[in-house]
Amino acid sequence: MDLDRHDFQLDELVDRIKKNDNQLVALQVPEGLKIQALEMMDSIEGESGARVILAADPCYGACDLVHDKMKMMGVELVAHMGHSQMNIDSGMPTHFIPVTYDGAPELAEVIPILDSHRRIAEERLSSTDKEEFSEEEAKEKFLDAVGRFSPLEDSRLGLVGSIQHLHLLENYKEMLEEQGYDVEIPVGGDRLTLPGQVLGCNYSGDSSKIGHYLFLGSGDFHPIGLVLHTGKPLAMLDPYTGDATEMSFDRIERILRQRFGLIMSVGDSSSFGILIGEKPGQMRRNLALRMKRLLENHGKKGYLLALDHVGPDLIDFYPVDAFVNTACPRIAIDDSTRYSKPLITPYELEVALGEKKWEHGYQFDEIP
Repeated sequence: MDLDRHDFQLDELVDRIKKNDNQLVALQVPEGLKIQALEMMDSIEGESGARVILAADPCYGACDLVHDKMKMMGVELVAHMGHSQMNIDSGMPTHFIPVTYDGAPELAEVIPILDSHRRIAEERLSSTDKEEFSEEEAKEKFLDAVGRFSPLEDSRLGLVGSIQHLHLLENYKEMLEEQGYDVEIPVGGDRLTLPGQVLGCNYSGDSSKIGHYLFLGSGDFHPIGLVLHTGKPLAMLDPYTGDATEMSFDRIERILRQRFGLIMSVGDSSSFGILIGEKPGQMRRNLALRMKRLLENHGKKGYLLALDHVGPDLIDFYPVDAFVNTACPRIAIDDSTRYSKPLITPYELEVALGEKKWEHGYQFDEIP
């Protein structure tokens, strides 16, 4: 990652600090940018006259706010870098600092992938699902990344990205339309601030008119979630390297088979730890309580466990058979192999208990 090509946009923060005469400010920075944090602190202090405290714990997104802790330290303003504001009440003044990257990769390498994905979407337009399934057919449909989605109304290309690349979308939309694609930049729900934005926990911009996706960004965190949520083909174009790849259905189906195994493994479990995230944007207390009632209705025990960070060393020792995660949805998907006991999502628990049917396909746990 070339940090010199990032724009950290600190000027508005400095102006706000000076306007409000803030004396003590907290800076919260995502992991990939922490190497620049001390330099940013020098810049903010030098230009504003305020003192800056770095919230040095891991930061996983705009859902991961440190306001209660900073308020106890006398902090007057929290500056949160590299994420956009969510539909949550932070509890104190917060300034979200945009970060953009100036890399704009060529489209040529990704066009063959997009062409093949468009053909898949067009084939799906004419396909119809069976209404009745045997138990084995239903379970096979659950594992089929290609077939588990609602019928399409169109085969448009959905253009999305991670937040530091969203400023590129309109220009890429024009270029793709010149190549003959019908392009949509989806607009999601309240949790998503900007058109084309995707989060690890929310893909609400998806619609039946979008048949496949192009993601501008690096890594596979967002692409895995988007394909798990939609079942649609996804190409990736990395602004840092210029590489064009795709999130293969083989990889998604391997994840689904892992999820299938976990669901089957908890069928006879009698006790569950129900994890509640303490981070402001992950706290789904009502969902956790609903899971506890559901378990009780099936003659099983559920214990509510509240945590700020979730990790194997913090929960594996509890004498329960399995865990249900209502904190960040990606914990169960990305980290499940680290735990000695099954760690499942609320939807997966409902499938295990027979409350949801296999043939409806995999449903990604999403925070609205």
